[in-house]
Amino acid sequence: MKLIKPKFWDKENSLIALLLSPLSLVTELIIFIKRKIILPSNFNIPIVCIGNIYLGGTGKTPLSILVAKELKKKKKNNAIVRKYYPDHIDEYDLIKESFQNLITNSYREDAINEAKLNGYDGVILDDGFQDFKINKDLSILCFNSSQLIGNGFLIPAGPLRESLNAIRRANVIVINGNKILNFEKRVHKINKNIKFFYSKYKLENVRRFKNKKILAFAGIGNPENFFDLLEENNLDLKKKIIFPDHYKFERKELLKIISFAKKNRLKIITTEKDYYRIKEFKLRDINFLKLNLEIKNKKKLINGILKIYN
Repeated sequence: MKLIKPKFWDKENSLIALLLSPLSLVTELIIFIKRKIILPSNFNIPIVCIGNIYLGGTGKTPLSILVAKELKKKKKNNAIVRKYYPDHIDEYDLIKESFQNLITNSYREDAINEAKLNGYDGVILDDGFQDFKINKDLSILCFNSSQLIGNGFLIPAGPLRESLNAIRRANVIVINGNKILNFEKRVHKINKNIKFFYSKYKLENVRRFKNKKILAFAGIGNPENFFDLLEENNLDLKKKIIFPDHYKFERKELLKIISFAKKNRLKIITTEKDYYRIKEFKLRDINFLKLNLEIKNKKKLINGILKIYN
C-alpha cells in the first residue's frame, strides 16, 4: 500500500478519526467475517509468523532476518516466506542480501508448500498474521514504542489492521524502542500468557556522518522513526523529506534532492530499504545507514521459538 501516513492516525481525540470511525467498523466486520468463514490449513512444517496489527513500519522484516539467522546457528534451516507484490522488490533484495533462503509467491500457502518440497526445517512467515488460511505454530507481533497502536482506530480512521484484541492469537510481542509498562499491563489483560521482548537499532556506519549537516529522506511506513534515530545518534538533521511507503523514485527527483543538498552543503542519507529502490541509478551522493537489530534477552526468545521444532 503506497501512502504517506496521515498524522491523525497517531493523535488521540482526532476529529477526522472520529468522523471516519464508521468506516473502521466496516474493516472490523470484514476481519470478523474472514475469521468465521476461512478454514485454516495445517502444513506439517513449523511456521513462525512475524506480523503486526499496526500498518507498516514496525520492523517485521529485520526481525524475520534475525530470527532466521539465529535459528540457522541452532542447525534449523528455514525459509523466509513473503507474499509477492511487484512493488516490494526492494524488500526482497534486502532480505536476500542478508539471508538467501527467501521464497515469494502470490499465495503464501504455495510458498510454504515449496519450502516443504525443498526440504527446509521450517518457515519464517514475514507478515501474514491476518492470513487466516494458515495455521501458525507461533505468532510474534511487532510494535514500535513511538506509535504502539496509534489512535487505536482501525483503517481508515487509524493505523490498525485489527483491534488490540487480536493479540489473543499471538504468543510473543517484540517492541522496538523503550519499555512501556502501561502497554504491557493493558496487553496482559487481554492475553496473560504473552511474552514481551524489546529491541533497538544500532547504526553501523554512523561515524561517517558525524559533524555533517544532514538531509534525510525516507519512503517507509514510519519515516519519523528513521529521523528520530538520526537525531538520537546526535546527527545534525537539517532537512527531512518524506515519500510514500514503497515509493517508486524517479532519477530526476533524486537529482533535484542532490542539487538542493549541494547548494546547502548537506550530506544526503536515506534508509537501506530506500537505497535498494534507487540503487540502479548509481548516484554516489546518496548514502544509506546500515541498521543492526539488537534484542534484549535474545537467547530466551530464540529458545522459545525452538520449542515448536521439537
